[in-house]
Amino acid sequence: MADAKGNSWEEKDRANVLHGFTDFPSLKENGPVILTHGEGIYVFDVHGKRYLDANSGLWNNVAGFNHKGIIEALTAQAERFPGYHSFFGRIADVTVALSERLIGLSPFDSGKVYYTNSGSEANDTMVKMLWMINRRKGQPERRKIITRINAYHGVTIATSSMTAKPYNSEFGLPLPGFLHADCPHYWRFALEGETEEAFTERMARNLKDLIEREGPETIAGMFAEPVQGAGGVIPPSKGYFAAIRPVLREYDIPLVADEVICGFGRLGEMWGSDYYDIEPDAIIASKCITAGYYPMGAVILGEELTAALETACEAAEEFPHGFTAAGSPLGSAVALKALDVIENDGLIDNVRALTPYFLERLYRFGEHPHAGEVRGVGFMGAIEIVADKKRKTSFDGKLRISERIANKALEKGLICRPLGASVVLAPPFIITREELDTMFDLLEETFAAVFAEIG
Repeated sequence: MADAKGNSWEEKDRANVLHGFTDFPSLKENGPVILTHGEGIYVFDVHGKRYLDANSGLWNNVAGFNHKGIIEALTAQAERFPGYHSFFGRIADVTVALSERLIGLSPFDSGKVYYTNSGSEANDTMVKMLWMINRRKGQPERRKIITRINAYHGVTIATSSMTAKPYNSEFGLPLPGFLHADCPHYWRFALEGETEEAFTERMARNLKDLIEREGPETIAGMFAEPVQGAGGVIPPSKGYFAAIRPVLREYDIPLVADEVICGFGRLGEMWGSDYYDIEPDAIIASKCITAGYYPMGAVILGEELTAALETACEAAEEFPHGFTAAGSPLGSAVALKALDVIENDGLIDNVRALTPYFLERLYRFGEHPHAGEVRGVGFMGAIEIVADKKRKTSFDGKLRISERIANKALEKGLICRPLGASVVLAPPFIITREELDTMFDLLEETFAAVFAEIG
């Protein structure tokens, strides 16, 4: 489609848009995909081509792309009271209602919610909360933050430092004081002959050693995703959280569950913390909180951290932090409706009901000679591509194998995500069994075509 000057949407994109987290060789070769609208689990480009979005947008469009009830909630709030801030003790009524709802859904008996516009901002805010608490407690040296290799916690300066991915070296990160513990990926990092139980024990022992080496009195907190999402859908090894929780408690180190991806039903439970019995001190939420219909993030503090932060704020006379649009009435109304849809309109029930079939179809890829590991939990799945299955060796990087698979899938009308050497699936919660079959059939066709090309 082109305008009167002959400029196509793709040409306009090339001239004016800088894409983040995009493979530039693929973009140069194939061009962008410019979308116009969505229906159910499908999105449509400017040429009318339909794509089954097997990644729920970016993990978040779990109610599909045209949910009437959520759109009506957004419209009604826009007509009533479209925008306000949450500074100076003023806030919209609908945002207070959402806060009450979130505490009720959380694992905490009581607590408080602080709003941001994204998961990155929420994690960044939590770091500042921990630093403020410790300074006001007379422990200003407690500043170090522990995350894990292959973790993803955001793109601000602090959260990029928490995100233990190699690409952050492009920015000269991480900053000092951000520590990266082991990734609990048994298939990739187990020693030869090591059982999964022994691997988990080693993860906990290594965490304890890290804390003692750095000095427990210098550690402000540990952040962990229940399942490492952007690391390539990496579930923790068996018993992992049960093993590390006592270590953190021994040294009075809060555990913050980054539920940006897992929260609100992705694993078939309201929280990944429920699924893995994590017992966090705080939760970071975003993405599914509005089903992808509005930017929103939230820090949900449990009882102890709420009390500690309020004490610090009273001493300082304020919490000197905030975002203009955080706690927006529009976002709050959308979130209330989205949470109602997820919890009460059958979405989380559908995840629970179809997870066995999703995993059954996913694990069939384990028979493929180049599927090194197939892993999944709830509506999250990944296929790790290898050149040699026995040795777990990767293809030559020049082949850009996962990117080739994602590009071939696009040709066939399927959106899946390449993450490192893995291909990731995270379908919308509304998907049907028949649509799951379509999704997996298209991916099987894609694999056959790609591996026929490379031989």
